[in-house]
Amino acid sequence: MKNLSAELVRILKENNMKAATAESLTGGMVSEQITAVAGASRVFECGICSYSNRIKHELLGVPTEVLEQFTEYSKETAMAMAEGVRKLSGADIGIATTGVAGPDGGTETNPVGSVYVGISTKHHCFAVHFLLAGSRDTIRKDTVSYALRYAVRELEALRTP
Repeated sequence: MKNLSAELVRILKENNMKAATAESLTGGMVSEQITAVAGASRVFECGICSYSNRIKHELLGVPTEVLEQFTEYSKETAMAMAEGVRKLSGADIGIATTGVAGPDGGTETNPVGSVYVGISTKHHCFAVHFLLAGSRDTIRKDTVSYALRYAVRELEALRTP
């Protein structure tokens, strides 16, 4: 994870860009990995731990209809969270995580280990779904790795002509 976060910070610095995070299931772990890199203060705007749907809606602007129709564990919510934190912070990229880390809370539609990573830039907004296995801690750490990996990929794609 340290290599991914260092790579993300490097790309952001080189391109004079900023990042922001909106985290539910990872509870600030993505922000922690980014800010563990020296010089991150030049590229990291904010991290919002949005565990409750109220905060997802009121602070990040996730529409109530999205939360009601798709639940907080969905691609739609992850995308809205990423877009919301990007716009709120003025960052160039918003990174969001949501899902079910367990050991409880899983459903048939979203079992334990069902996680979503959302990425938003002014050019592109998407979310990726993963079904991860392991302990709560393992699922959360793996989600952080995926979030950092997809953020790096998206920023690299923006640089490619």
